[in-house]
Amino acid sequence: MIHQPAVVIYHRCQVHPELLKVMRTIDDRIVHELNTTVPTASFAGKIDASQTCKQLYESLMAAHVSRDRVIKNCIAQTSAVVKRLREEREKNLDDLTLLKQLRKEQTKLKWMQSELNVEEVVNDRSWKVFNERCRIHFKPPKNE
Repeated sequence: MIHQPAVVIYHRCQVHPELLKVMRTIDDRIVHELNTTVPTASFAGKIDASQTCKQLYESLMAAHVSRDRVIKNCIAQTSAVVKRLREEREKNLDDLTLLKQLRKEQTKLKWMQSELNVEEVVNDRSWKVFNERCRIHFKPPKNE
């Protein structure tokens, strides 16, 4: 089974593309994981595919929830910083350092918001592949 790395959430959101790349490892490797752990019909008796699919399901769910939480937390923190900087900027229109910092945080906010869209695509792809290989071996709980 693929294990997710521990996620560190910094006081001030410091999520970088590399961290998200590492966090998406399970999704990037799902086809390989399924090919090596879930048997085809001819080898079905040799491996407990239902247990393997259940474990993979739990790993995928945990990874998706973790990434969603990290990204949304970062968006919330960055939005608060942008709001505060906008308020300061309105009081101090001549401060170019403040303007530069505001633009930097706005760019970061836009990037994080776009990462939510990337998450949707990545998650949909993973669940499609998972369901194609595991649908006969494992039925996810209805509430998820």
